[in-house]
Order: sequence, then structure tokens, then C-alpha cells
Amino acid sequence: MTTPLTDDPRFTGLREAAHALQPRTVALRRLLHRHPEQGLELPRTQAAVLDALAGLDLRITTGEQLGSVVAVLDGGRPGPAVLLRGDMDALPLQEDTGLAYASEVDGSMHACGHDTHTAMLASAARLLHDRREDLAGQVVFMFQPGEEGYHGAKHMLEEGLLDAADAPIEKAFAIHITSKEESGVLRCRPGPLMASANMFTITVTGRGGHASMPSDACDPVPAAAAMVGALQTVVTRRISVFEPAVLTIARISAGTTSNIIPETAEMQGTLRTLSEQSRKTMLDEIHKVCEHVAAAHSCTVSFDFTPGYPVTVNDDDVADRVLDLADAVLGPRHSSRMPNPIMGAEDWSYVLERVPGAMAFLGACTPGTTPADAAPNHSNRVVFDEAAFPHGVAAYAAFALDVLR
Repeated sequence: MTTPLTDDPRFTGLREAAHALQPRTVALRRLLHRHPEQGLELPRTQAAVLDALAGLDLRITTGEQLGSVVAVLDGGRPGPAVLLRGDMDALPLQEDTGLAYASEVDGSMHACGHDTHTAMLASAARLLHDRREDLAGQVVFMFQPGEEGYHGAKHMLEEGLLDAADAPIEKAFAIHITSKEESGVLRCRPGPLMASANMFTITVTGRGGHASMPSDACDPVPAAAAMVGALQTVVTRRISVFEPAVLTIARISAGTTSNIIPETAEMQGTLRTLSEQSRKTMLDEIHKVCEHVAAAHSCTVSFDFTPGYPVTVNDDDVADRVLDLADAVLGPRHSSRMPNPIMGAEDWSYVLERVPGAMAFLGACTPGTTPADAAPNHSNRVVFDEAAFPHGVAAYAAFALDVLR
């Protein structure tokens, strides 16, 4: 007979232990928040992580081509390995929160909460270190730079992340904080969790001229404007309503002044889907629609597509287990099954293509604010409730203890 998770002695006092580490978690988070770094090279952040792990019996390596940290904890007995991830990079954004520990770096902010992920994972490493005799196997702690568009997880995989442990990595788990959910609630779902992403630039070329004589020119601006509406029709008429797709034209640029018809107009945007087939269909249709609309306006068109992250797909069994663990360790009120995916993208998807695993969202809406009214991730005003951190630390630790029975 299987022991109920609530009666499993390995989880006894786990949340309390995470609460005891809260001063460390908050101190590291605030240090990182004051000094955000972007991209793949994060020297100050990397040094802070190494300092936070100092004194623990871990095998630590740093990245060769990026500022990553990989730490391996040996359990009390042989067994498989489990991977836990926290990303570390910030966003190009000017912070306007008014926090006492707000960013001190102009134009850079931890607006997606990666500072919280790093701090929670470092505390989880300390918590699991204290309980390493309960682990039958190894825990690989993945501190990752370059999640915000730099494919950091892919680079870490190429540098041998999955070979860091002596045994194969059996399961993988990551947490992402969100201001749009109740504080302390862990949310997860089996299957697609987050969308794939493609960035694109569309350049429409006509023939420049005087604004008073458009008939003597070939204006690319009306052609570009017509493409915007036509592309939205592709989503509603070529993609099944049961296969979400989001196409956004986020920037249009043309011309230099009011009395000149420009030669070119440029559009930039993103495409997000929850299946590779929808992604392929949409990319084909973008080409087709834009070429025909351009021809109707006597213009030509060129495309520059940048492949983004794949669909983030949670393993069904792992996602269900994460929810069971949250229910047992954090309490039923703090475990919630997500009904639908979200259309943001994540480079954790690269890991989940290789290892059965999951990502879960940790709510951190601040007191006195409703999730609906909270500034969202990637906002210059987003704030996360630090009281949620022990739940993230405990969830990381519970997952490792559960896999390495």
C-alpha cells in the first residue's frame, strides 16, 4: 500500500524549513533585484549565486560560453538524478515600482521575476543539502542566464547540462512566478503549458515620391496596412478554433517626414502557437498573404523569420505529481490545476524536449491587490509578494525528495 503524501515523513516540516530560510531567500532576491543583468553573461549575478551556495557540499561548474552555474548535490544513496531550474536574467526596462530595493541599473529591471527564481532555487539547494541523506540519487541545480530571448537553456544543454550528474536525469522541474495569481498558490497543468514563438520582420518595397503626387509613386504604407488586417483573418479562417494562435504586429515603421512617400515600410511582430503544425501553417500563410497583398498594391515584399522557443509541453504524469505534491506540502488551497495554457514562450521548452518534466506557476500577487488589477510580468511596475517564496522553495525541495525516493 502506498503511503499518502500527507503522511510521508520526508515531507514533514518542509514548509517550515523553507520559512526558516526566508531571510536568506529575501536577501539574495533583493541583491539581485538591485543589480539586474541581461543576456548570457551575468558576472555579478553569477558571483552572487556562487556566494549563496558557498559552504555547501556541492560539485559546482560554471559555463564556458555563458554565465551559468550548475551545482550537483549527492544524496545519501545511489540513484537517478533530478534537475531543478532557476533563470537569472533581467529585461531591458526602466523600473517604476518605487521599491526600496528597486533596480539601480538604468534601463534594466527584473520585471519577470527571475531574481525570485534564482533566490528560491538557492534556498532549495540549502534545504535539500540538510536532507541529503533522504535522497537516493543526485540533484542538479540549474542556474540559467539568457532566458529572455537568448536561448540560454539550449546553450546549457549544448555545454553538457544533462551530463552533469553521474546518473541519467530522470525528471525536471521549474517554477515561474506570476503577479496575476493569488500569493502562494502553485498552478500547473499536463500537456502544452506555454506557446512557441517566432519573431519576424516584413519589409514592403514600393517606389518613393512626393506626397502630393501618389500616382507617380508606389506607396508601400497602404500595402503594409492592408497586410495587418489580412494577417488577422488568417488566424480566424485558416487555424482551428481549438488550436490557439496569436499573431501580433508590434511595430510599423516607414518614412522620414510628412511630404515624402517612402520606398519601404517595415513591420515587426511575433507568432505564437501551441502546436508545430499550427506554427508551420501560419508561417506558410504569412508568406502567401503578404505576397498577394503586395502584388495587389504593385509592391514587393521580403521576410526575415527568427525561430523562437518551441512549445513548452509538461509531461502528463509529472504535472499531475507536482499538483499532488503541492496539495500535500503546501495545502489544498495552494494547489490549482490550470484549465488552459498561456501564450507566452519559455526556453525551458528545450529541456522538456529532452527530459520528462514540468513547469509550474507560483502566484505572488501582493496584499491589498487583486490578481486582475496587479501589474503583470514584464511591466515596469510589477511587484511580487515575497511571502510566496517559501512555497516555491518547498515545492522545489518536495519534487526532488519525491523523485529520489
